[in-house]
Amino acid sequence: MSKTEESKISLEERQRLQSLSIMEEQAFGEGYLYIAGLDEVGRGPIAGPVVAAAVILPQGFLLPGVNDSKKLSVNKREKLSGEIKKQALAWSIAAINPPYLDRINILNATRQAMGLAVKHLTLEPDYLLIDALELKDIPIPQSAVIKGDSLSISIACASIIAKVERDELMQNMDRVYPGYNFSRHKGYATREHLEHLFGKGPCPLHRQSFEPVKSILSGGPSTQQASLFADDIKLLPSN
Repeated sequence: MSKTEESKISLEERQRLQSLSIMEEQAFGEGYLYIAGLDEVGRGPIAGPVVAAAVILPQGFLLPGVNDSKKLSVNKREKLSGEIKKQALAWSIAAINPPYLDRINILNATRQAMGLAVKHLTLEPDYLLIDALELKDIPIPQSAVIKGDSLSISIACASIIAKVERDELMQNMDRVYPGYNFSRHKGYATREHLEHLFGKGPCPLHRQSFEPVKSILSGGPSTQQASLFADDIKLLPSN
């Protein structure tokens, strides 16, 4: 961000972003140079991949509007994702898809996606800020931050990129597997999705270890459970 653009940030927004950057500034103060924020999107859906993003930001990074991706509109996320990619020192995306996701379970798939995202960064990070998880197989100093996408600007940026990339992927999958409306619900267990699932049966994108997909494939009762209804709410290119 240029000095002119930075000067246009309101005092309130500047203070919010500085508060969101406390963990990064502490790490910079301890001598770390390349701090990577990591987050994932897609642990809950019954179809599609879990996608992880890793982002290394320059010290003093300020981009108005950056926040937990769940708090942002689609248009806002897409705009911010592009700006984050332009200003980041490095970023990377990785995805783990069914049926491999089902074989190793969703938690291990999430960790593996995060590990791949770190591995494919063009800069080697010397510190990791990770949303909620530890990556014990990666010998890099790290912190697991509960609700990290609301507390760390690096994790928030990773959450935005991961969300935008996964949404785009699911929109593309709508053309590959028509009739499920993946572009609308992104694989989450909405009422619409479940109606299509029970009507058409699962496709290769569905997670065979998740209910109700598992019961359908095993010949179990084809009843739609209200508790499953959620609100409507590749390794991929990296830089």
